Amino acid sequence: MIIKYETLIYALSQQFKKEIVYADYQTTQLQGGTVGNVYLITGIAETADGEKSPYSTVLKIQKKWERYGDLGSWRREYDLYESDLEATFSDSFRWPLCYHAKMNAEENEFQLWLEYIDGVTGLDLTGDMYEQAALELGRYQGKLYAEQPAALQSLNNLSHADLMKNTYLHYRSWPVVYNYIRSEDCELPQHLRQMLIDIDKYADEILSRIERLPLVLCHRDFWVTNLIYADGKIALIDWDTSGWGYLGEDLASLIADEADINHMVEYYQRCVPAYYKGFSEYVDVSHIADHCVYEMILLIFGYRLVEWYLYAEDEDEKTNLVTTLQKINEMKAISVQV
Repeated sequence: MIIKYETLIYALSQQFKKEIVYADYQTTQLQGGTVGNVYLITGIAETADGEKSPYSTVLKIQKKWERYGDLGSWRREYDLYESDLEATFSDSFRWPLCYHAKMNAEENEFQLWLEYIDGVTGLDLTGDMYEQAALELGRYQGKLYAEQPAALQSLNNLSHADLMKNTYLHYRSWPVVYNYIRSEDCELPQHLRQMLIDIDKYADEILSRIERLPLVLCHRDFWVTNLIYADGKIALIDWDTSGWGYLGEDLASLIADEADINHMVEYYQRCVPAYYKGFSEYVDVSHIADHCVYEMILLIFGYRLVEWYLYAEDEDEKTNLVTTLQKINEMKAISVQV
C-alpha cells in the first residue's frame, strides 16, 4: 500500500494539532473488498521542534458502487463527515474523529483519515456492552428526535425511510427464497418455514404498525463488528447505510445480524428495554404498545438467512443459520416491557 506522503503529513498534523514535518509509516489491512479498503497506519511522527511521538490512524478508501435501492450510499460516509453531524454526538456515543477527508471526483473515490479506537468489538462484546450500546443508541436517537438540530436537518444524502420495507419486498419477490420455504424440498424445520410465511401473510399490517413508530436517524448497519467498546463508551463505525428509519430498526440489527447465537434471546430481553429507556429520557413513549422489534428482525433478516442457508457449503454454517432462525422464533413468545 503506497500512501501519498503529503497527505499523511497533513492528516497527522490535524491529528496531533501540531505541525508534523516527518513521519514514517507501516500499513496493515484491516478489511477490504472490491470497492473499499481499510488500513491501520502506524509509525513515528516528528514535529518541527524535534518532538517524536508514536501514532496510529485509520485510512479508509472507498470507491463508487451501487447498493440496491440506495444509490448514494457509496459516498455517504464522506458527506456525513463533511457535515456538522459530529456536533450531535456525546462523549459516550460517537463515531471516530476524522482528521482528513478527501474526494477524488474523477476516480469516484474518497479517502477518510480516521481516529483509531482500540477496544472490544464483534463477538467479544459482553451482554453488559450490548445493553449499554442499546441504551446509548436510544439516548442518541431520542435527543435528535426531540431537538431536531440544524445539523440533522441539513443532511442531504441519507437513505430513505422505506429502505427496510423495499429491501424486504425485493427479497420476497425473489423466487429462489420465496419458493424454497414453500417447497417440498425445503430442509428447514416446518415451524421456522411457517414463521416466515406468516410474516409474508401479515406483512401489510405489520409494516403499517411499524410506520406509526417515530422516524429517527438510523445507522442501518448497527451490528457487533461496527461497534467498539472502549473506556466505558461506545464508538460506531461505517455510516454508509445511515438514514431515516423507524424506532427499533437499528436494535434489530444489534440483536440478529451475525450476533452471538447462544445469547440472542437474552440480549433481546435486555436490549429492548434499555433502548427504550434511553429514548424515553427525551421523548414520551408511553403510548407505544408494540415495539415491533421481533417483526423488524424477521423483515430484515428472515429471507437473508434463508439465502445464506441455501448457499452455505459448510454444514456447521447451515446449522448455525437454522439455530439463528430458531432463536428468532423463540423471541415471539417473549413479552418484553418497554
